Amino acid sequence: MNGASKDIESLGFEDALTELEQIVRSLESGDGKLDDAIVSYERGAALKKHCEGKLAEAKNRIEKISFSGNGGAETAPADIG
Repeated sequence: MNGASKDIESLGFEDALTELEQIVRSLESGDGKLDDAIVSYERGAALKKHCEGKLAEAKNRIEKISFSGNGGAETAPADIG
């Protein structure tokens, strides 16, 4: 694992998404050198993957609370999709 990967893994979802949005805006502007754009694109792809992983983790942690006929509460994985 390289330093950039470790850096991305330490980011929270919101920070990674903000950086990804900045990269997209920069790439869309067309300013800069091709080599820099390639590096930015690769980092953007890694940030996208990281954000998707964070969302999947959050989805797996969300539970649906339901109440039985006798008033007891039960939890089950939520049907989010």
